[in-house]
Amino acid sequence: LVFMEDLAFSIDRGVFLESFRYDHLAEAVGRSIEVQQANVSVSSRGVLRGIHFVDVPVGQSKFITVLAGSLIDFVVDLRVGSPTFGQWQGVRLDEDTRKAVYLSEGLGHGFCALTDDATLTDMCSATYNPGHEHGIYPLDAELGIDWPAREPQLSERDIKSPSLAEARDSGLLPSYEACLGYTRSLARQG
Repeated sequence: LVFMEDLAFSIDRGVFLESFRYDHLAEAVGRSIEVQQANVSVSSRGVLRGIHFVDVPVGQSKFITVLAGSLIDFVVDLRVGSPTFGQWQGVRLDEDTRKAVYLSEGLGHGFCALTDDATLTDMCSATYNPGHEHGIYPLDAELGIDWPAREPQLSERDIKSPSLAEARDSGLLPSYEACLGYTRSLARQG
């Protein structure tokens, strides 16, 4: 998990946003990502999306930033055997600070919109692959995420997602060792 700042430049006519630089990301995380898919989601205040993750191997890293509005972005360590398994971090992403988050393979991702029309973009190292994409119930008490919405709006998919314990016990979650090995192999490739 890497937070990146200083992506925007104010100019007399508005703002110029350098939303992604592969060389800056490679310097920060030790490898670049080859962007295979870019997504944009627009969410109303109180919409909660996630916690989503992709099988490793297959894997998918993401570079996430907000183009308009604001949200709290949450990253959860879902790598079984990791010293930080089940722990999460949240960061505010908004149109003012222009921070970005890099999410490595094996980590879960979710967010909650703080404003109407919160517009998030994520650039992914792999395309959507429904057979390898999963979720964890975001309101799971074991995760204990402090979501910033009194009555969060969830998708049917997120409501039906298993708890962290159910996902771990069923073997759905990636292992820490597999994730480390996979990211090392990617660093050797490029």
